[in-house]
Amino acid sequence: MASEQPAESAVGRLRAAAPALSVGVLAADLLDLGREVARLEQAGVPLLHIDVMDGCFTPMMTVGPPVIRAINTPLLKDVHLMIRDPLDHLGDYVAAGADIITVHVESCVHVHRVLQQLGTMKNANEAGRGLVRGIALNPGTPLEAIAPLVDEIDLVLLLAINPGWSGQSFLPSTLTRLARARQIVADSGRPILVGVDGGITRANIGRLAGTGVDLVVTGSAIFDGHSPAANAAAMRASLSGS
Repeated sequence: MASEQPAESAVGRLRAAAPALSVGVLAADLLDLGREVARLEQAGVPLLHIDVMDGCFTPMMTVGPPVIRAINTPLLKDVHLMIRDPLDHLGDYVAAGADIITVHVESCVHVHRVLQQLGTMKNANEAGRGLVRGIALNPGTPLEAIAPLVDEIDLVLLLAINPGWSGQSFLPSTLTRLARARQIVADSGRPILVGVDGGITRANIGRLAGTGVDLVVTGSAIFDGHSPAANAAAMRASLSGS
């Protein structure tokens, strides 16, 4: 009998795909979400980004664990928690099938404890896959906030807009912050991934090519009435500089 192959880790899959697009599904047609997700799978998109907003940390409310659980896909589920005090809710999102859980450094007093707790949890999709632990920073948060957390994270996600308000443009200062974040990661000696989220379109994603960014979150630029597959292919090409 053939021996079972060990599960490929979620963080390993993410590193292998970098620089990768993580596509925000809330920009899709939610009444036809299954078909929209299938189109992304066919396009070779490796991650689905799911913005969870609670109406407290952000002015908007979006979705929670039931929607995350209902999305049936082999793609990695990239769950971005924009909620206050996430500690007591981690189990619900892990049980719903999150592969990546990113919490905000601004979301609570004891964010280090939140990350530690995540480190004790198993991936509900496949235990051997592990969970990717991410920390997100708003544009006004000093990057030095990363330093005490480097031993507990796999991903740093820099927001290029302020979370919770639509129609914002990519903040040019994000490029400087990205370079500084990568230096902090390099100084840590740990293989931490760095991502950017917010205001990224087909017109400006090329600005991130060559920056060393590992993950780029985008949504509306994929689902804008044209072909999601073609849009994803164009953005991936721009990101890789081809």
